[in-house]
Amino acid sequence: MGLLEQINSDIKTAMKAKERDRLEALRAVKTAFTMEMTKTGAADIDNDSALKIIQRLVKQRKDSASTFTAGGREDLAEKELLELSYLEVYLPAQLSDEDLTVAVQGIITKTGASSMKDMGKVMGLASKELTGKADGKAIADKVKELLS
Repeated sequence: MGLLEQINSDIKTAMKAKERDRLEALRAVKTAFTMEMTKTGAADIDNDSALKIIQRLVKQRKDSASTFTAGGREDLAEKELLELSYLEVYLPAQLSDEDLTVAVQGIITKTGASSMKDMGKVMGLASKELTGKADGKAIADKVKELLS
């Protein structure tokens, strides 16, 4: 079962259970999927594209929550974090800091990188290999740390 089918199924479940916040978050995902399918002209969306869309939505929620918290709007931040928790269920398990270090170190070794000049080369491969497993910012921070 693809992510689109899973989202559709979960929307029906949320409607029956009258879970408004969960339903709102899932509808946002479905809308993003539909927009992507319209843009590409496809009748369905592959799981890799779906994961990238969900990751983007999760990042947006995190950014919004931190902005609301900084602005003293805890009520809006809580809503964003709640929706975030409903979306994270669809993402693969995130790498721990130790696992991320090992993975990035392996990529540095594979690319032969030795300094910050090679960061672009490392980031290109790391982004491909670690998609969905770690946040892009966390990957970049780890690459900087290990190449410094």
